[in-house]
Amino acid sequence: MHHHNFENSHHGPPRFQFRRRGRRRFFPFGVFFFGFALLFIGGTAAILYWAFSEYAGVRNIWLLLCGAPFAVTLLAIFTIFNLYTRFGKPLGQMFNAIDAIAEGDLSVRVPENKSDMFSELVSRFNKMVSELERSDQQRRNLTSDIAHELRTPLHIIQGNLEGVIDGVYEPTTEHINNTLDETKLLARLVNDLQTLSLAETGQLPLHPTRFLLADLIHDLTTSFSAQAASLGIDLKTSIADSSQELTADYDRLNQVLSNLISNALRHTSEGGSISLSTASIENGIRIEVKDTGAGIPAEDIPFIFDRFWRGDKSRTGRTNSGLGLAIAKQLIQAHGGEINVESELGKGTRFIVEIPVGNV
Repeated sequence: MHHHNFENSHHGPPRFQFRRRGRRRFFPFGVFFFGFALLFIGGTAAILYWAFSEYAGVRNIWLLLCGAPFAVTLLAIFTIFNLYTRFGKPLGQMFNAIDAIAEGDLSVRVPENKSDMFSELVSRFNKMVSELERSDQQRRNLTSDIAHELRTPLHIIQGNLEGVIDGVYEPTTEHINNTLDETKLLARLVNDLQTLSLAETGQLPLHPTRFLLADLIHDLTTSFSAQAASLGIDLKTSIADSSQELTADYDRLNQVLSNLISNALRHTSEGGSISLSTASIENGIRIEVKDTGAGIPAEDIPFIFDRFWRGDKSRTGRTNSGLGLAIAKQLIQAHGGEINVESELGKGTRFIVEIPVGNV
């Protein structure tokens, strides 16, 4: 509760300063529009005076003196209001939003008006802020997520060792292996975090080589065929062009596809099938991993490439770090490609990987 009050006290003053600064933002706009209005009135009056005095007599001059100021004033007011509505107001709102974001308020949005000439700019600005807010929330959740993932194996290791020391457990091979498995899980989590961190910052070294895509698919099927057979799952492959070559980091690409196949095996029941297929696309290749498994709910699809995302919200499955898909996305992007997913709940999932065949 104390922490909540602290956050409220932190966010209060900046919003007040933001409003004051927003009012100051309008001052140069007001000076600009006022100066523009004076120039407009003076210029219009001069043109009218020249036109009437050139071709008309004194009566027309009296008409100019009496009617022109009134007409010019109305026209100037209309012009100023129109300019403010079209330029001043949306730009002022944009500056206010930028000030708020600079002060850490990522919840701010610029009101959208489809008829406004800045509607496209405002729409893209709001989308950018939404992505910033989402990234900031992910960053805030990362520490608690890491703590959650580390807590369970550490408690198991500590409990096993304390049990052996206190004589509760015998130091049997089973207890030692259980403790060793937890240390391996911790090591895998730390390695995955390091890989993801390097990939996200563009510092992960790639070692591209030229190889046959068919060789990569063959190695994958060899690695997973026994596991698929033991689960009663049919692992199928389809290679469009057996002579297709590409330049990429073989081990990293193998890591990505291995993760996709492992996920498919975990979520496909006995009697189902997993297909691994390749196809040529313009300036690149497409690799698809398709299963007949449980599928992914539509509301979860936008988040499956997030760190520590799991379809099982209870987090009972502890055989993976929850970083596999996040790493897969970063590795494919490091190759200049992209990875997407299509899924229907209860019918299966299809991951599509597309990468260029040229140099990385």
